[in-house]
Amino acid sequence: MNGSSATGGSAAQWRWVERYVAQFRACNLREGEVAVLLSEAASSSLIVEHARLALESMGAAVADVRMPTPPNPGPLPIRSTGASQAIAGHRSAIAALAAADFVVDCTAEGLLHAPELGRILAGGARVLMISAEHPENIERWAHDPGLADRVAEGVALLEAASQMCVRSDAGTDLSVSLDGSFRAGSHGWCSEPGTIAHWPGGLVLAFPAAGSVNGSLVLAPGDVNLTFKQYIRDAIELTIVEDYVTEIAGSGLDVELMRSYLASFEEPEAYAVSHVGWGMNTGAHWEALAMWDKGDINGTELRAFAGNFLYSTGANEVAGRFTRGHFDLPMRNCTVSLDGRVVVERGVLQGDLAGPARRRDRP
Repeated sequence: MNGSSATGGSAAQWRWVERYVAQFRACNLREGEVAVLLSEAASSSLIVEHARLALESMGAAVADVRMPTPPNPGPLPIRSTGASQAIAGHRSAIAALAAADFVVDCTAEGLLHAPELGRILAGGARVLMISAEHPENIERWAHDPGLADRVAEGVALLEAASQMCVRSDAGTDLSVSLDGSFRAGSHGWCSEPGTIAHWPGGLVLAFPAAGSVNGSLVLAPGDVNLTFKQYIRDAIELTIVEDYVTEIAGSGLDVELMRSYLASFEEPEAYAVSHVGWGMNTGAHWEALAMWDKGDINGTELRAFAGNFLYSTGANEVAGRFTRGHFDLPMRNCTVSLDGRVVVERGVLQGDLAGPARRRDRP
């Protein structure tokens, strides 16, 4: 194994506690604030323990909300959905979270798409999702203050546009109408009441309205299927008509796995688009997935590595679609344009979105 399991009983490391402290400090956590540590039976004990030590060392008033992990009714294991089922509408748990100043979300899947999130944020809580990954990963995710401004600029460009086009030499030719979509970004920390962030951040996303996405999407070798936590080996050609994957073409194991996974849910929503966007985090790395066993990584940084185009299937509240099936598919070497303006060219962020260091590197 490459490193010990994130759910195992490895000893706490002060260097990881210090990194948690730095991230909580970026979230404006102050001494005396009420901090609720949210976990479930399936949560990583290593992550929960480091988060608790960090909160206590900062003088927060810490309370635990620990939920049972509900049974999985099938048909398949659920991974990387961002839609934790652990709260299960429990009104006392929701009330406790909504009353907090700061919530550290250590659930296995995270609260980003959980149905209770709106009520929690409405209470003014700041929510930081910590992915179910080995804490060693956080050593590499240095706090980048400039990321917030770059993500904000990306969101502003997205909000001003009416059309996103995505193309690649592999054959991707996708058109996304942005009218009626919900557009947002995450830079990795939450400093304002009623906000949520996942760590590491660095994403700009749109949740399209119904019937907004059409064209072809070609997953090339080296692109990533984060639900399966593996790199694509065989090209997969998806035909998308009014949001829905209508054909999965190609040959090889990757194609067969995708067909089988989507079909197993026996609901058309599993084939529909959830969100589209691109990565902004120059400190996140595509190669990281190769270094860990699947139980030790969630692949959050692969969603955010700079210049990737992220296409996801599954739940989309804006379009009124809900399903437990979910694919996050970060793709390399794509060109993304907004109303004709190129923001990512062949996998490279353009202009101010790239950040100062990246701009200096280019001729």
